[in-house]
Amino acid sequence: MPLPFVWLTSVSMKLGPKGYLVIAVVALAAGGAVARSLWMGPWLLEKAAARTAKRVSVEGLLRDGDMIFHTSRSRQSRAVQEATRSQWSHCGILAKRSGQWLVYEAIQPVKSTPLAEWIARGRENRIVVKRLRESVHKLSATDLVKMDSVGKTFAGKSYDALFGWSDERIYCSELIWKIYHRAIGVEIAPVQRLHEFDLTSPAVKILLEKRYGKNVPLQDSVVSPVAIYESPLLETVFENR
Repeated sequence: MPLPFVWLTSVSMKLGPKGYLVIAVVALAAGGAVARSLWMGPWLLEKAAARTAKRVSVEGLLRDGDMIFHTSRSRQSRAVQEATRSQWSHCGILAKRSGQWLVYEAIQPVKSTPLAEWIARGRENRIVVKRLRESVHKLSATDLVKMDSVGKTFAGKSYDALFGWSDERIYCSELIWKIYHRAIGVEIAPVQRLHEFDLTSPAVKILLEKRYGKNVPLQDSVVSPVAIYESPLLETVFENR
């Protein structure tokens, strides 16, 4: 007779009916807790995100053209974080339309997303909102019209998983950089070469090999979310961390 079976038989003889009842109750309670966490987790995150979105809207903390950052829960987020040595892996531009705050972002495809929905997609509802310093350039109504016009040229375009610099496909920080540069002539952050990032972690190596094979374009131009986040041209106007 296998030893585990002997042990289980011995334990079952000692437990008796009351012991089985206790185990059953504990098992049901544990199962219920797991079920509640699986069901309530996303619901609680959505409620928290809605509260944050309402707060910044009611308190008038946002302006059109502000930049917002969070830690994405996408598959590539870890690689982006490790390559750029930053917790922030996704970003977008805020705009108010018909009384609702939206985030214009490069996902699949480039589109506007309601602010609460955008916040809920990130990890633990952590966000930071940045704004171009007025000492650098004070955005006028005309500037915002130009930015909106430039932004529309990217609407519906596919997400650029290869982080190229052409306009055929777009990734998140590239979208922000090009809108600001083309609309008002401001280079919001330095453009780097791919080889300048930390490409040594396993997650980054796997991502690079999957997308480029053995020919990684180390000289390609790239602008990262953290480069914009850390830009001295910007100031922080809201944090929920």
